[in-house]
Amino acid sequence: MRKFVFALTALSLLAGSAPSLAAPCKDKHGKFVKCPAKPKLCRNAKGHFAKCK
Repeated sequence: MRKFVFALTALSLLAGSAPSLAAPCKDKHGKFVKCPAKPKLCRNAKGHFAKCK
C-alpha cells in the first residue's frame, strides 16, 4: 500500500510540473508565437568559447 501511495504521489508531481517545463513564447499581445532560436555557442580548436562566424 505504501508503494502505491508513493507511486501515485510521484505521478501527480510529474503531471503537475509538465506544463511548466514547456515555456511557450508570447508576443506583446499575449498570444502564443514560435520561440526564437537560442544563440549557438561556438568553440575554437582548444575547446574554449569563441565568437561564432
